[in-house]
Amino acid sequence: MSKSHSLEKYWTDRYTEGRTGWDIGYPSRPLKEYIDQLTDKDIKILIPGAGNAYEAEYLINEGFNNVYVLDISKTPLQSLKSRVPSFPDKQLIQEDFFTHYGLYDLIFEQTFFCSFEPTLESRSNYGETMARLLKPHGKLVGLWFDISLTPESKRPFGGTRQEYLDYLKPYFDIHTFEDCYNSIEPRQGTELFGIFSKR
Repeated sequence: MSKSHSLEKYWTDRYTEGRTGWDIGYPSRPLKEYIDQLTDKDIKILIPGAGNAYEAEYLINEGFNNVYVLDISKTPLQSLKSRVPSFPDKQLIQEDFFTHYGLYDLIFEQTFFCSFEPTLESRSNYGETMARLLKPHGKLVGLWFDISLTPESKRPFGGTRQEYLDYLKPYFDIHTFEDCYNSIEPRQGTELFGIFSKR
C-alpha cells in the first residue's frame, strides 16, 4: 500500500469510527470572523485537509461560490455534499495535498499542519506547497496549534511559533502571527492566528 493510500485509509477509518475529536461541528470563530471581513466574493479559495469543512459551508452560504475543498478521504467530502447539495462536485477534491495542483487567491489553514507527521521533509514540503498553490501575493490565513511537540506525541502534532516561521519565512511575508485572541473556549491559549502573503 502506498503512503498516500495508507493515509487515506487512516483518515477514512477515523471518520467512519467517529474518532474526530477535532471536529467542533461549526466554523471556527477566528476564521468566521476573518471571512466576515472579506468583501470580494469572487476570490478563489482552497481549504486543504478540510475535514467536514464547516468553513466552506459558511463561505458558500455567504455567497462565496469559488470555494474548493480538498481532503485525502472521500468521507468528509460526502458529508459536506449532504449538508450543501448545491456544492459543485468539481470543487470537492479527494487528493493528497502535496500532489495537488491549482492556483488560489486565498488558502485557509485550519490546524491542517498538525495532522501530518512532523518530519523535516513533510514540514518543509508544507511551506513549499502552500506557496506553489497561491497566486502571486495570494494569502495563507489560519490557525496553527501552539502546543509542545515531543517524540511521543500523537495527532495533533504541535509546534511553536518559531518552528512554523522557519518553514514559512522562505516563501511568505508575515502580516501577523500571534496568539489567537478569539479561539473557542476549549482551545484558548493553544492556537496561533496567522496571515501570510506569498512573495
